[in-house]
Amino acid sequence: MDSQSSCVVVTGFGPFRQHLVNSSWEAVKELSKLGLGSDMEVELQILQLPVDYREVKQRVTRIWEDLQPQLVVHVGMDPAAKAIFLEQCGKNWGYGDADIRGFHPECGVCLPDGPEVIASGVSMRAVSRRAVVEGVEVAFSRDAGRVTHAAGWP
Repeated sequence: MDSQSSCVVVTGFGPFRQHLVNSSWEAVKELSKLGLGSDMEVELQILQLPVDYREVKQRVTRIWEDLQPQLVVHVGMDPAAKAIFLEQCGKNWGYGDADIRGFHPECGVCLPDGPEVIASGVSMRAVSRRAVVEGVEVAFSRDAGRVTHAAGWP
């Protein structure tokens, strides 16, 4: 990648529980088909992450080290959601659900030595106000879900 281009990484998640097809990954694949910044020099990389706490931690670290992106967006799913939620931050506690390998983080903490919260430098409130998705509400949130959101932890 030359110095004029920018790498943007968008991740979706693989199957988990009864969700044999994870809609987050399906959405990310559609984004790839639509293209991103075709009139600019933006290199879009899409990656599927497993719903596996330990594996996500390793892969996200490699994304930042190997690809050195300008931006990473992790797309998750909530089958009960009636809107697209743009999360301002990821939290390092409250992870009680098992991942696809049956692993539970000790005391519900994703990264034992990590900070309590990592907040995006991008104003998700501003983005949510400008985002338009036909027939779907786009909303701002400061409370991300808690299934393998180790993705939010570099």
